Amino acid sequence: MTKSQPPNSQLLTRLLKEVSRSFYLTLAVLPAPVRPQIGLAYLLARTTDTIADTGLVPLEQRIAALRALRDRILGTSTAPLNFGELARQQGSPAERVLLENIDESLALLAELPPADILRVRDVLATIMSGQELDLRRFAHSANGTIIALETAAELDDYTYRVAGCVGEFWTKMCRAHLFPGIPLDEPQLLRDGIRFGKGLQLVNILRDLPADLKNGRCYLPLEKLAAARLVPETLLSPANEAKFLPLYRGHLDQAAAHLAAGWRYTNTLPYGQFRLRLACAWPVLIGVRTLGKLRAANVLELSQRVKVRRAEVWQIIFGTLAAGPFPPLWRKLYPSAGNAIDSSADLP
Repeated sequence: MTKSQPPNSQLLTRLLKEVSRSFYLTLAVLPAPVRPQIGLAYLLARTTDTIADTGLVPLEQRIAALRALRDRILGTSTAPLNFGELARQQGSPAERVLLENIDESLALLAELPPADILRVRDVLATIMSGQELDLRRFAHSANGTIIALETAAELDDYTYRVAGCVGEFWTKMCRAHLFPGIPLDEPQLLRDGIRFGKGLQLVNILRDLPADLKNGRCYLPLEKLAAARLVPETLLSPANEAKFLPLYRGHLDQAAAHLAAGWRYTNTLPYGQFRLRLACAWPVLIGVRTLGKLRAANVLELSQRVKVRRAEVWQIIFGTLAAGPFPPLWRKLYPSAGNAIDSSADLP
């Protein structure tokens, strides 16, 4: 295999499908020239995420494993990796195989064209910095103790490190391989790509709030909670609903504005890049549908983890496929999916 060709491997097909869950649909529809690179970046990010989330392994051991993997990804070390103990602690067979096959994943990275290797390295270095920061920030959350982020700036930084940087990576990779010569406002496209990623991560944070609180984590910043006279330990108490919901919906508004930037990003892409536009439209529209459900929920419903049903996901997918050739129908997809979320949300 030459350096000008992307790699091909069962890791990028069978295993990727098993570990990527719903995101596999997005990966599958991506144009072929970028699918292996983005798929491999996702596979490596899932590997690092699996390491970070293996709670049965001591914190410092997980951080050491992350750093060893980071050095191999960045090419600053050739030291062998042994994730046997981490693999044995996995409840998911796919994640166990992911850890056991890390050498094959790294070999696939080495087969990418040099410019793509640098792009993958850059995004993974940023993601891993966010994972390590998260591990250290919440290291002492246990036995009913909840640790919260301090400021809105910390939340914005976190959403960039673990997802906004992915929008940046995605944009650079697609620009290089799919439409290098088409004139676009590239700085604006990058800004919207970053906000796209931040928006998806913020949706996850808001949807997963009950589970995170149970695990001693609160991503809603203390400065916002204090202004509303709230504390993390009683956020989801029905007695605090009147104070909590306005604060919560303010964060929903922020996520909606980011996703509106993601929709603008999707429609800035060249019209001929239909597969790429689909790959971007699906997570935007699913995210907006999720926000609509979260906005309509009360505290008790939020405690049960609101989510979009599979049938609704397929409705969105078929809707985009049907509307794709017809711009007026395509433009209507965003507000109709929004469940009263304004698609003209502020886009600074």
